[in-house]
Amino acid sequence: METPDRIQSLYVHVPFCAQKCAYCAFFSEASSGELINRYTDALVRELELVAGDLKPRTIFFGGGTPSILNLKQWETILQAMERLGLLGAEEFTVECNPATVSLDKAKLFRAYGINRVSMGVQSLDEALLDRLGRIHSREMVFKSFDILRRAGFDNLNIDLMFAIPGQTMDIWRATLKEAIALGSEHLSSYEVIYEEDTPLYQQLQAKEFDVDEDLACDMYEELVEHATAAGFRQYEIANFARDCRVNDECRMTNGISENGATSHSSFVIRHSDIPGLACKHNINYWRGGSFHGLGPSATGYVRGVRTKNWSNTQLYCEQLEKGKRAIESREELKPLARAGETAAFGLRMTAGWPFEDFQRATGHDLRNEWAGEMKQLAARGWARIAPERFQLTPQGLRFADSAAEMFLR
Repeated sequence: METPDRIQSLYVHVPFCAQKCAYCAFFSEASSGELINRYTDALVRELELVAGDLKPRTIFFGGGTPSILNLKQWETILQAMERLGLLGAEEFTVECNPATVSLDKAKLFRAYGINRVSMGVQSLDEALLDRLGRIHSREMVFKSFDILRRAGFDNLNIDLMFAIPGQTMDIWRATLKEAIALGSEHLSSYEVIYEEDTPLYQQLQAKEFDVDEDLACDMYEELVEHATAAGFRQYEIANFARDCRVNDECRMTNGISENGATSHSSFVIRHSDIPGLACKHNINYWRGGSFHGLGPSATGYVRGVRTKNWSNTQLYCEQLEKGKRAIESREELKPLARAGETAAFGLRMTAGWPFEDFQRATGHDLRNEWAGEMKQLAARGWARIAPERFQLTPQGLRFADSAAEMFLR
């Protein structure tokens, strides 16, 4: 049964990988053919259960490695989405590993309206790829990028990591230079996090290497500098996007393009907080929007209720085979707690929170409930309070997690 105000964002977790990476704490497991088929059928059942409450504007298949599914498995899922009226999203992203991209798969994606691919490159240094437990080589990155372009993808993200054990500044600069030269529309880059229960964390505990915080900070600054110089605009701690597709002609008139953007050296800046090719799906998260989360371990957030699916593929399949959602937990936050969480997430964005937008989203005024915290962060040099908004400074963005904690209620 359809509900009137249907949810516009859908996240699907694909928990399979060829092998587990040394840094990964997401729920994923080495793939096996039979279990993947069973998961595919269970996911279709879960899609059927939520379809009446969905009208997706953004869809994101993450993992794991979604691109590890074969053509038949993808066809099963995409045909079900078509039957349920879930295709046609403005932005439909699939995460891919460079080792699992084929022209047939890329063409199938395009045929069903998938229009954005996020490619997990992580590094272009062979020794570091090996260190991270990645299954792809640097050559596969360039080959896969070309395949995706040939299939007609004009919105590609490259995912990189920095502060990897053994990564020098020279290696990082070389990776940035080569990755940016590919000409993607989006760039995301994350500092290595040492999560418990990962091989990297165990190696750190065994003192096999040290963490160099100063080097990590320098690498982050290098990232911002290189990306900005290449025409990307930073809109979140780790995310950079262009305003125009590389092949687009943003025609200029007196330094102002027809889409209301201004020219700055060789690239275009739109007169808004968010670049044109920013990831709309992730912005919905950071702005506290609702989304359905499907697949093992996936979290959803629908009308103030947070849900989490079981982090167990077997159990996930069993529940759905019985015709039930595979939800492990539900939590309904009180309005103030929900507003605090929304404030914390939104501060990850360089634009921070315009006061009016925050009030519209939460029903609360940042200037009332969080006045003390805002002043404290501004005094520390981590934030600035403007008449119309509150935002973290470049220094504050480096410590966004600590800043965000102050807003939780």
